[in-house]
Amino acid sequence: MTDMELLRSAGLYEKDMESGKEGFNMACILLFGKPETIQSCVPGYKTDAIYRVENLDRYDDRLIVESNLLESYNLLIDFIKKHTDDKFFLIDGVNVSVRTAIAREIVSNLLVHREFKSAFPAKLIIEKDRIWTENWSRTQWKGRISLENFTPYPKNPIIAKFFVNIGYADSLGSGVRNLYKYTKIYSDAEPNFEEGDVFRLIVPMRPAGATLTGRRKNNEVTRVTEKVTDVTEKRIIELLKDNSKYKTAELAEMLDISRKTVSIKLKNLKEKGIVERVGSDRKGYWNIYL
Repeated sequence: MTDMELLRSAGLYEKDMESGKEGFNMACILLFGKPETIQSCVPGYKTDAIYRVENLDRYDDRLIVESNLLESYNLLIDFIKKHTDDKFFLIDGVNVSVRTAIAREIVSNLLVHREFKSAFPAKLIIEKDRIWTENWSRTQWKGRISLENFTPYPKNPIIAKFFVNIGYADSLGSGVRNLYKYTKIYSDAEPNFEEGDVFRLIVPMRPAGATLTGRRKNNEVTRVTEKVTDVTEKRIIELLKDNSKYKTAELAEMLDISRKTVSIKLKNLKEKGIVERVGSDRKGYWNIYL
């Protein structure tokens, strides 16, 4: 396709059937436009990203994003990655970046499903134990959204369809289900969706089995999590990271220690919330949260 054929196919270049005029629509400007073009069409458009852990009165880091939606998506994803922990999770035996999956859903929801004509600034705020967002919305009803009462409604269908086609979002309604799924894995909690004139999303981000604190060193925030000090426990964790399906007997043989000792160490790690057995002893596997 040529550029124009692509834009027409994506519904970004249209013909007004009443006036007969043709041109780029607002969705096209928001997706591909330069900041000055977007500001001339939508003066209130911006996304304010804030990291607030130590300086609770102001902020520790801030990014004001006024780029088009495609550039904004990458900038906001990187901002979340910069200030949150990417914990190690095995899902069905595969290492998955749950943090990145959560960030993807938060950012795509904030950019796609907002009312762009409003001067109300969209916000993405990272705090010690949560990420929350708010933006102006064209609401159909007011109240908390849950999996039981959720009915997908495309607020900006052209933009939403484009994000789905380039892999920045999933089909309509999948974002809510994905956030419930991945937040439960990451922090053993559920996100909170509040629909209204101002849409609010709160995603708990306290890592499972760890105490999360923040400290500033050389103008960078360093995350401190609970550490394993026992040498044998460290070796067990490293082996399980390589192969989550190792059994007690196999670990004992590789470490040249007794099965009883391995069982005791695994019990200690489970009590600390660092490892979790999924499935049976014979066919199951280990999740590692460190």
